[in-house]
Amino acid sequence: MTAAVRVWIAPAELSPDEEARCRRVLDAGERARAAALASMPDRRRFTLAHAALRMLAGRELGAPPEALAWTSGRHGKPVLTAPRAGLHTNLSHSNGFIAVAVSHARPVGVDVQLLVPGLDTAGISARFFPPGEAAYVAAGGDAGVRADRFARLWVRKEAVVKAAGGRLWPNLSIAVHPGDLVDCAEPAGWHRVAEITAPAGYRAAVALAGEAPYAVDVSDWPGVTGG
Repeated sequence: MTAAVRVWIAPAELSPDEEARCRRVLDAGERARAAALASMPDRRRFTLAHAALRMLAGRELGAPPEALAWTSGRHGKPVLTAPRAGLHTNLSHSNGFIAVAVSHARPVGVDVQLLVPGLDTAGISARFFPPGEAAYVAAGGDAGVRADRFARLWVRKEAVVKAAGGRLWPNLSIAVHPGDLVDCAEPAGWHRVAEITAPAGYRAAVALAGEAPYAVDVSDWPGVTGG
């Protein structure tokens, strides 16, 4: 049976009622982390991202979102605590959008990134990416193509590293192009990565630990509901 991963990408926009609902499902530590952020947009994005993770994981498990708890697992990656440790989760947020991924089968990582105009993508790629990927970015016909190629590689690397639970910088040199099987450097291990549809101006990818193929279900955001 083919494993499946579910992904939701949603705008980080909240009405006052939705924001209040999101705050209510967070735990004390998450509320404190949100409150410590300097800007209101950052606080709202953090609140929605972590509440969405709780709500969507709760839907998968048939559990109240506020009842879920995460702890630091192997390599420091947050993992759900027993009795719900069988569900793997991950989240990402970039500017105006958040992404949440869940998998019942294997550790999962997801990344969504805004295309950044004016970024020296060829220079950054030459410094951090493998030579073949740096050449691929530099060969883009114009700045827009180079930005697209860079972002597609970046989200693939981020997704793999987040599935593995490692750190990004030691893994920027891993090759993620052109195939979908990636050998993570730290911690070592094979992962399978897939690009997913993202909003205009963004790129996104998801990865699962292991070499086996899987199905990706990108679902509509169900919204913030409840009292």
